[in-house]
Amino acid sequence: MSLPIRNVAIIAHVDHGKTTLVDALLKQSGIFREGEDVPICVMDSNDLERERGITILSKNTAVRYKDTLINIVDTPGHADFGGEVERVLGMVDGCILIVDANEGPMPQTRFVLKKALEKGLRPIVVVNKIDRPQAEPYGAVDKVFDLFVELGADDDQCDFTTLFASGISGFAKEKLEDEGKDMQPLFEAILHHVPPPAGDPSKQLQLQVTTLDYSDYLGRIVIGRIHNGVLKAGQQAALVKETGEIVKAKISKLMGFEGLKRVELPEASAGNIVAVAGFADANIGETITSPDDPQALPLIKVDEPTLQMTFSVNDSPFAGQEGNFVTSRQLRDRLMRELETNVALRVEESDSADKFLVSGRGELHLGILIETMRREGYEFQVSQPQVIYREINGQPCEPFEYLVLDVPDEAVGSCIERLGQRKGEMQDMQAGGNGRTQLEFVIPARGLIGFRGEFIRLTRGEGIMNHSFLEYRQLSGEVETRYNGVIIVIEEGVSTFYAMKNAEDRGVFFITPGTKVYKGMIVGEHNRPQDLELNICKTKQLTNHRSATGDELVQLQAPVDMSLERALEYIGSDELVEVTPKSIRLRKMATKKLAKR
Repeated sequence: MSLPIRNVAIIAHVDHGKTTLVDALLKQSGIFREGEDVPICVMDSNDLERERGITILSKNTAVRYKDTLINIVDTPGHADFGGEVERVLGMVDGCILIVDANEGPMPQTRFVLKKALEKGLRPIVVVNKIDRPQAEPYGAVDKVFDLFVELGADDDQCDFTTLFASGISGFAKEKLEDEGKDMQPLFEAILHHVPPPAGDPSKQLQLQVTTLDYSDYLGRIVIGRIHNGVLKAGQQAALVKETGEIVKAKISKLMGFEGLKRVELPEASAGNIVAVAGFADANIGETITSPDDPQALPLIKVDEPTLQMTFSVNDSPFAGQEGNFVTSRQLRDRLMRELETNVALRVEESDSADKFLVSGRGELHLGILIETMRREGYEFQVSQPQVIYREINGQPCEPFEYLVLDVPDEAVGSCIERLGQRKGEMQDMQAGGNGRTQLEFVIPARGLIGFRGEFIRLTRGEGIMNHSFLEYRQLSGEVETRYNGVIIVIEEGVSTFYAMKNAEDRGVFFITPGTKVYKGMIVGEHNRPQDLELNICKTKQLTNHRSATGDELVQLQAPVDMSLERALEYIGSDELVEVTPKSIRLRKMATKKLAKR
């Protein structure tokens, strides 16, 4: 007899402790052997997830508690990965909403919660990090209730169960005054407040593909929930494609989840979340069903992309020197392969065989793809992100974002002024009483392109910035983004200390002496609105009177570190980011007009 099942998603804003709380649930469920070395953030398996401290890809795990199998889905907290969020919420019957006891609900809380409420899920609210200084657990609960009302939650959803927890300390409790021992109160809440999965084992088989994986031994593996019927290892089944085409195949392997492992199953019935091998051409949203009477489930609807970039073959003077995959065919194949698992991404061919239009949900969404590709050995170049316009009721419209800033009090005026120039409209301002103020804006997505670097300067690195997609609205006019010109190289060679020191008062540099440069490469920011062309490869003329120790005490200002994300935000419409496994370079698209000095 199969175990009773609960399917639950864990949703939260970035850095509110979601993955740490899952760690505590896993450890206390007994899935790890005594003395086993357990890494922190065990669900963040991707290198980029560990480095950035965010969840990018949804993951499945399962624990047993009191003879009940609890399937837990860890979802991304960032709106840029909404494609992941939307499809996994279709697998679950309840969700745990984690909110920081100090910050309360934040923009990505709003985004993911809205998706969950629209699907009729009734969240269990966990106020996390209650043992931190300045925590205000009851204030966080009040803010969550206000957010539920604002998002149109029904009476049943607004009557949510609340727990107070510390993921890092490994406890949850029903009342603040209770002693925090372990995660048992959260396990109990899941059993009592998350309904058993709907579905009829006696009906025809229906499993919707929500996630794709790959194994060298089994080929493509599809992960999804069995909505109806029973699935057996070795049986014949049919895949209903998005086009309506029906492909028949044998289930070569059927697996369930236990802890972080997949375990082979002889069969699984309605309500189970399983991994299936045997369908080499399955894609997200398609249905595995009975071959005798194929019945497809509705395709998963995912919000459309809002930003577009051009990916092209690297044609700089340094092309092909650092990458393993540099041709247009290799670039195209990699992008098409990404489409199979990244449902919120779009890739289109362009007029040129060397260029591809890639659309995504935001700069972070596209930036993660670019960083992943460069780590795999790809070399290419990308253009400035451009918003995707739509026509709604005959009117040209553009995407708007809901933006929340948490800034030191002294930076409030400059942030409001700069966002006003970018067509941002302030919705609310709350003084925190601790020398910080929270600002809320609605702003065109165009106005946020390039703002993060400026925001870091305005707040001296002390500001916190979060935003999520709001809706499409009518065009808001011209937006000023970058105010300064750039410093452009006019000679290929190696940058010298002498030339850079002489030009130091003209702006700030992105490189250090000894860097290989080429004509048209951007190496700094001019302190005036115009672009500045410089030869930074000049060497000092040697004379008999030169002192051997004359330059020893002279130093250059530290260069601005141009990370990939910062470079994508920084470049203008006539500029490109050259991406290789070893380097991130900025350059002008056309270099023919540059003067030769």
